[in-house]
Amino acid sequence: MSSNVLIFTHPAFGILAILSTVWLLVEVLNANQNNQKRIIKAAWSIAIFMTLTLLFGGQWYVTYYPVEKEIILHGPWPFAHNFFMEVKKHLFFIPLILSFYLPIVAQNNALDENQTARKIVIALASIIIALSLFIEGAGAVINEGAKNAYKQMNIQGDVQ
Repeated sequence: MSSNVLIFTHPAFGILAILSTVWLLVEVLNANQNNQKRIIKAAWSIAIFMTLTLLFGGQWYVTYYPVEKEIILHGPWPFAHNFFMEVKKHLFFIPLILSFYLPIVAQNNALDENQTARKIVIALASIIIALSLFIEGAGAVINEGAKNAYKQMNIQGDVQ
C-alpha cells in the first residue's frame, strides 16, 4: 500500500471513529428502549474504526515514517516529532482501549435504566472524543513539520 493511501486513510478512519463516538454520545444522552440497537451499533463502529486507524496508521508509521522522522528532525520544526509524534503515538492507545470497552458496556446494559452504565459510557465517549481530537491536531502539526522541512531542503515532490 502506498504512502499516500496510508497517510490519508488512517486519519480518515480516526475521524470516522470520532464521528461514531459523537453519535454514541447523542444516543446515550437520549437512551431509551427504541435506540438500544443504535447504541450497540455506534459502540461497535467506534471499536472497528479505531482498529482500522491503528492498522493503517501503524503500517504507515513502521514503513514510511522513519525516513520522514529524520527529515522532520533536521527541519525547522523538530518539535513536530519530538513532542507531537511522541505524544500522539503513546496517547492513541488510551482511546483505542476505551473503544474496545464501549461495546461491552453498551451490550450488557439497558442504558435507559442503568444510570451508572450510562454515566460510564458518557465519560468514556467524552474522553475518546477529546483525546482523538488532540491526536488529529497533532497529526496536522507533524504534517506541517514535514512540509516545512521539505521546503527548507528544497525538495520537490508530492508535498504541497
